[in-house]
Amino acid sequence: MVALFVFAFPPSICFDSNAVNLTFSTLHNPFAKHSRDGPGGEITEIAPMNFLQGSHNARIEHMVNYNVEGNLYPHVSLINPEQRRLCDILQPITDASHTRDRKRSPPDSSCFRGTRLQVVNNVNSWAKSEITTAAEPHVRWMHGYVGSGKSSISQEVCDRSEREDRPVISFFFFRNAGDRGRIWRLATTLASQMASVIPQAEPFIREAVQANPALLMQDEGGVSLQARMQCLVYAPFKAVVRKKKRVRALTQGPFLIVLDGLDECENKDEVQEFIDGMLEFFNENPLIPLRVFITSRVEQHIQSRLNVPAVKLDNLADHCSNDDIATFLDTLFEDGCRRNPVVRAYVQQHGEWPTQSDRRKLVEHIGGSFIFASVVFKFIMATNTEANDPPTPMDRLPLTLEMNPGLDGLYTQTLARSKHLPHFPDIVSTIALLGAPLPTSGIAELLGIHTYEVVNALMNLQAIIQVPGTDSIPVTFCHTSLRDFLTSPSRSGGYFAHPSHHVRLFLRCLECQLKHLRQDPELFIRSRDSISTVAQYALGYSNRHLYHGRICFKLSDFNSAIHLCREGLALQPSTPELMDGLAEVVRQRAHNTRNPMDWDEAISLYRAALELRPFPHPSRLDSLNTLGRALMDRYQFSGTMANLEEAISVYREVLPLQPSSHPNRLHTLFSLGNALLGRHWRTGNMADLEEAVSLHREALELRPLPNPDRSFSLTGLGSILADRHRCTGNMADLEEAISLHREAVELLPPLHPYRIVSLTNLGDALMDRHRRTATVADLEEAISLFRKALEFQAPPHLERSLPLNKLVASLQVMYEKTRALSHLQEAIAHCEELLQFYYTVGHRRRAEYLLKLGSLLQMRFNATRQEEDLSRLATLKEEVNRLTPSSPDPAP
Repeated sequence: MVALFVFAFPPSICFDSNAVNLTFSTLHNPFAKHSRDGPGGEITEIAPMNFLQGSHNARIEHMVNYNVEGNLYPHVSLINPEQRRLCDILQPITDASHTRDRKRSPPDSSCFRGTRLQVVNNVNSWAKSEITTAAEPHVRWMHGYVGSGKSSISQEVCDRSEREDRPVISFFFFRNAGDRGRIWRLATTLASQMASVIPQAEPFIREAVQANPALLMQDEGGVSLQARMQCLVYAPFKAVVRKKKRVRALTQGPFLIVLDGLDECENKDEVQEFIDGMLEFFNENPLIPLRVFITSRVEQHIQSRLNVPAVKLDNLADHCSNDDIATFLDTLFEDGCRRNPVVRAYVQQHGEWPTQSDRRKLVEHIGGSFIFASVVFKFIMATNTEANDPPTPMDRLPLTLEMNPGLDGLYTQTLARSKHLPHFPDIVSTIALLGAPLPTSGIAELLGIHTYEVVNALMNLQAIIQVPGTDSIPVTFCHTSLRDFLTSPSRSGGYFAHPSHHVRLFLRCLECQLKHLRQDPELFIRSRDSISTVAQYALGYSNRHLYHGRICFKLSDFNSAIHLCREGLALQPSTPELMDGLAEVVRQRAHNTRNPMDWDEAISLYRAALELRPFPHPSRLDSLNTLGRALMDRYQFSGTMANLEEAISVYREVLPLQPSSHPNRLHTLFSLGNALLGRHWRTGNMADLEEAVSLHREALELRPLPNPDRSFSLTGLGSILADRHRCTGNMADLEEAISLHREAVELLPPLHPYRIVSLTNLGDALMDRHRRTATVADLEEAISLFRKALEFQAPPHLERSLPLNKLVASLQVMYEKTRALSHLQEAIAHCEELLQFYYTVGHRRRAEYLLKLGSLLQMRFNATRQEEDLSRLATLKEEVNRLTPSSPDPAP
């Protein structure tokens, strides 16, 4: 229901003495044409209201006007300022200032005690410092991404100014909150506040309204925003200053205006008009004691006006401190724990919660976003939770490290602004997948497009992507959660940065590298500091794109890449970097084609590059590692012992060159340990097995708690100890292996992708113990673990094959022990899945699994005497007889 206009006319209405008939002039009716005043609220037509039409020198001395749905519709031709309060005349938005009730009128933002001290101090010092030179900026613009605390800082700046007896006026824009999301009432609201703290300004404001009543009208009044600000704010303030009388509001320094959330204003053109008028006023009055503090996200229509020498710029990203987030969380948890009886009981029994370690993890995960921090805390301490939610704050805390609440909708909405523009998907995917940020020109060169096309696509995205005004600074995300969003298909939908884009970036890296190499044959000889940004990127990160896009390469992509690499190597035949690049692409193609000639060429190139890097060449370690990796790949493909022996020799040379503090020593320990384990499996040499155990123990020591990758080292050592138990029968090894695998499972979050491996390894070790002790509990737990592992991946995912194999074997053992037909039925179903998805027609081990299925079917026939099983057994036998063992396909 919409309120109608009420017009209250006093008895004294003046008319031209020549007017014979009482007529009316037109007053604008905002409900002309439309009103929701019909039955059921439907739209009905209301005719325009025409009053005083044709009259002369008419004057209405009083009129009542209404707010409708949060918006003011003033329709006043002339107001008698002597008879009314200025506040009634100006009709300011009372809930737009820093004094508003923030619970009712968002944003409900404020700085927590002990946070944002430095940034607020900086603004406060600037605001109260005297303006002594014409070159000193009157305007300070602080920009930052969503959730970085801009509104909290604005609120604290206002509150601190008042605590220090420095009056301040303010306007907090807020989208979808009536006129607070528009700018037309900014001037009247600021003027009303200014009159209350600087009473000397009131007469000048009244005079301006009397001289031009249209200043109070909406846009239809025909008065520009610049004129309103000039007449109602700037000119009255300047008039007060000119009088040179003591003004209490100016005794502690310049007068301050705070405008928060300017990007929330819907009127982009008028925002630009406001900024232009403000800067023009300060240009004409360089020493006037007035400052304006503005906060907003980086939007093109704002940045294009404020990114000028006359404005002091503040990037809030430069002031985001983990210490502030930590203090913020400490305060929240202190209060929340005091109020929550469940947490109080937990603390009494277990001590501090959250632990300092958990708090550090939360702070790092939050990444400077106060909005994110607030949502995380609310999730942890929530009292009204869904039925499937963890029951206590202690249970919910670990899940917060995986959550990314509240930002996806913002990202989707913002990205939609540019999705129609040329090259948009490629540009955004490139920024998401780059190994290191590039400036706009670098992104353009890498994609083979124009720089202006990159800038055009990013201009509407500055709320979430930082686009610098200069090409010497790279383009970056405002928050790392945007990259997570873009690389998660379930969250980003059509904006997903698909891994296949790595293929394009890799090929473009090679093309850029070749172009620069043709222009500068000494590209790899000179220091990288003296070569172009894109050339540096191509040299340093091309292999990263090759690795991350490897599963998306088509054979034609590999062939194109190899052709580009050969061209480059032909220009500089003795350049080890180019040899490495060609070798890596050939090696990846070998994984795809299984062509032994590719393996051999890759190894030959790696050896040649290594020869060009004699000790103590700084890149010799990298050459040794890549050669060792290629030799192990070749060994796993062909089983050639010479490749394995050479790989062990290579890794033995690497290890002494990496002290315990070296970041890659851990990788070498694993590599050498696994190579020695492989040789033990081939030769039975126990010395290799003992050395492998020793290497994996050292690797585990390099990952103490709370190292997030400790579970991988636990799994590695546990698996080798289980292998040694199978050789020696030493139960101590098996017990330790089970303990290590349990710890690995416990350390991994519930949805961690590596959990499928840890569950399978623990189940396998329990099966080993069952074989030794016949403990049914171990068999039951093993089956349960294998089933849980299968929940992580649906067929035909390759990682599913191992737990499937283990589950089939364990279910068969359980059936033989219990004769429960359900176990046998499940084993048969899983064995059929293995044949359908993993040991398909042509696989070299298909016959083995056909026989395994046949054995299970024979067991079921013996138990049930179903004729169908006999028929299937005959079919399986025929297929087994047709198969030959010459298929080159590898086992999964």
